[in-house]
Amino acid sequence: MTIEDIRSFNRFYTGVIGALDYGRHLYAPYTLTESRVLYELARAPHLDAADLRTGLDLDAGYLSRILNGFEEGGLIERGPSDTDPRRRRVRLTPRGHEAARLLEERAREKVGALLETVAAEDRPRLADAMRAIRGILGDGTAPEPGRVVLRAPRPGDLGWIVQRNAALYAAEYGWNADYEGLVARIVADFAQDHDPHLERVWIAGREESRPDAAGGGEGRPLGCVMCVRDDAPGTARLRLLLVEPEARGQGVGDRLVRAVIDFAREVGYRDLVLWTNDVLGSARRLYQRHGFALVAEKPHRSFGRDLVGQDWRLELHGPGE
Repeated sequence: MTIEDIRSFNRFYTGVIGALDYGRHLYAPYTLTESRVLYELARAPHLDAADLRTGLDLDAGYLSRILNGFEEGGLIERGPSDTDPRRRRVRLTPRGHEAARLLEERAREKVGALLETVAAEDRPRLADAMRAIRGILGDGTAPEPGRVVLRAPRPGDLGWIVQRNAALYAAEYGWNADYEGLVARIVADFAQDHDPHLERVWIAGREESRPDAAGGGEGRPLGCVMCVRDDAPGTARLRLLLVEPEARGQGVGDRLVRAVIDFAREVGYRDLVLWTNDVLGSARRLYQRHGFALVAEKPHRSFGRDLVGQDWRLELHGPGE
């Protein structure tokens, strides 16, 4: 990393910002700095002038002129601070909130148009890079990813289940394309013929900070699991549990397994079963934590490897239930 590397990146990124039309009609009739002040006031309705000056690193006289103009335009009202009478509280008026909302809509439209030029598979990398830059060059307080939520699959998610199972098991266990074929058949059977009252798929995704963000408010998939009917009467089968490496150790697997157990119990299944292999140590420990018991195991040659298959069972309803 050299000084010229950073300067080169800055020239590139300011070009991107220019493409968003910053400083021209995007923020009209306000300047970029005025728009940023409006944005901060809309985010935190109880700011003092001193907080604005410090947070935005603005000259006191410059900020005072901006606030005077806002007050004359009916965008803000000022009064004594609720916590310190020596300070001046600044609050948006209804007209100010409307101006801030309009600026926000314009900015989102522009950024959304830029994001549409980025391939879907490149967006997670772009987000990670942005967080890394903020974390390294900032104060170490880059935005934390949102909490993990479970949702129903959206268009494309079933294909993602096949792709990620194939890729992860090949990378981590050396399994060949036979496994991808198995997963594809399981997913295809579910997509073509399943009872939504008795069978379900869950996708774990990161909740974004704005619930109205494109894609329904949840980020890219971080995990999945299926609950399908088994051949045995009154029995459900847990299938295709997967957690992305970046999400492991955060309780995602626990939540997915718990979702299957709760659903199976709620709709009236008596037993929940699953088949796994002895090499999947983390998954086996997860099943044990949730009360599954190992009922059978058998060596087999599958997916290009010598494995020991295991059948696990969880009794959902005790005697008399």
